[in-house]
Amino acid sequence: MNVHDVRQVIADAHRREWAFVLAATARVAGDLDLAEECVQDAYVAALDAWVRQGVPDNPGAWLTTAARNRALDAHRRDKTLRGKLPLLIEPPPPEPNEDDPPEIPDDRLRLVFTCCHPALGREAQVALTLRLVCGLTTSEIAQAFLVSESTMAARVTRAKKKISAAHIAYREPDAAELPDRLDAVLTVVHLLFTTGHGQLRSDLADRAIDLGRVLATLMPDEGEVRGLLALMLLTDARRATRTDASGRLLLLDEQDRTQWNRAAIEEGGALVVEAIRGGRPGRFTLQAAIAALHDEAPSYELTDWPQIWQLYGRLQRVWPTPVVALNRVVAFAMVQGPAAALAEIDLLEREGRLEGYHYLPATKADLLRRLDRRDEAAAAYRQAIEWCDNEPERAFLTARLTATLA
Repeated sequence: MNVHDVRQVIADAHRREWAFVLAATARVAGDLDLAEECVQDAYVAALDAWVRQGVPDNPGAWLTTAARNRALDAHRRDKTLRGKLPLLIEPPPPEPNEDDPPEIPDDRLRLVFTCCHPALGREAQVALTLRLVCGLTTSEIAQAFLVSESTMAARVTRAKKKISAAHIAYREPDAAELPDRLDAVLTVVHLLFTTGHGQLRSDLADRAIDLGRVLATLMPDEGEVRGLLALMLLTDARRATRTDASGRLLLLDEQDRTQWNRAAIEEGGALVVEAIRGGRPGRFTLQAAIAALHDEAPSYELTDWPQIWQLYGRLQRVWPTPVVALNRVVAFAMVQGPAAALAEIDLLEREGRLEGYHYLPATKADLLRRLDRRDEAAAAYRQAIEWCDNEPERAFLTARLTATLA
């Protein structure tokens, strides 16, 4: 296999295996910076080794072994140095013992909980975990947080510096510490899923669902864990119908509901019921309840829009974000009509909190199109295209613009 082909294999392995390799290596390294360095070295070494020896049957296992060996070598060098210079350093921390049974059974999830350290702010916890553990780019994370790429890069850098300056150790939290970190962990898993769903990357969506299942096993009494798993299953149930044969995105009203994954819908619906029965549903459970109403409706027109609008009102009270407010406007338009909804869009525009969020002008464009105000709709579509950096959605918006101008 030539160098070009091997580079392609390594790029694919980076996309699919990074989280597994880093998580397994961090358990040996006991330090995320060291683990990240060892994993990066392993990927570099793979290029030369795989060109000479061929690509292994299991690239992920090869990379994990190479990275873990580098971490063990680093520990041996450090141990030797400590032996030679005992008076010049502080007493070393205990070395990680792989024989100790972990509180969290999944390496990836264990590292997510570890990175969501309470000494860091919530956004820093989530951004750092998405970047280092989940392998998302800074641009992808910035889009999820509705900030610029440079702003997000600075936040990740500051988080790393704080970890270093405060000597925060990367260790698996005790069972008693898990509940305090749960909301940040759920946020990470949800953002990982929404990134995969929005970019049509099934590997990220599948990874998030896998983590959600492990979480549900680990913390079966937490209603929001069931709510998040339900939300992901109900949303992912539409995967097969999200695009047509040419790859064009299809909206809910265009999708063939007979092709939706009924098993996922039934499982997700049962989880929603369990989560609601637990009392005081939170943001993930309420979103799952909304998704269930969409999935259970026989058609888009027969969806229970008044109930969805009311659920968005409850969601806005427990999670008062501008994105929730925008989604509520979409439901409001189905209940009260596009003209009434446009007034709510104007309020969101004046607030300015959704500046750069392409779904705001895209929603406005759709409302204007439904009112046959084509010139205004076209202008809103152009704004949405300018703000959108997701290629499938850009193509969809461009097609809508063309149809509006026809």
